[in-house]
Amino acid sequence: MEYRKFGDTIVLRLEVGEEIVESLAALCEKEKLELCQVSGLGAAGQITVGVFDTEKKEYFSREYQGDFEIGSLTGNITRKEGKPYLHLHLVFGNPRQNVCVAGHLNRAVISATAELFVRVLPGSVGRRMDDEVGLNLFQFSQDS
Repeated sequence: MEYRKFGDTIVLRLEVGEEIVESLAALCEKEKLELCQVSGLGAAGQITVGVFDTEKKEYFSREYQGDFEIGSLTGNITRKEGKPYLHLHLVFGNPRQNVCVAGHLNRAVISATAELFVRVLPGSVGRRMDDEVGLNLFQFSQDS
């Protein structure tokens, strides 16, 4: 992982074999990031994405292996119980195979490169479990 800061934005490049979620979590710890917007693209060979079943209140995940272009990585970084909380979604595909998939990103191992932009926002937003929805939702403090 290599990155540079430009104003409120971190421009990040991931190398072959690096994993997106782990790398972003490490960046959050190193730079003490509290609240960010994430976007990016690249190529990955091992990807796990999921979808949330609103009736069962649980995620169902599926793994993919092959040559995939990341058409869109988008999401946010907040904190939950003092630790980085990444909420990322990914659209990826392989036009040669006529495949395109989208879902909540659990894991993606880079096969060529990934180019990410992490926009750092002033302030912080936490997370709290909402039992009715079954997800960790934004929790705004009185001063945010």
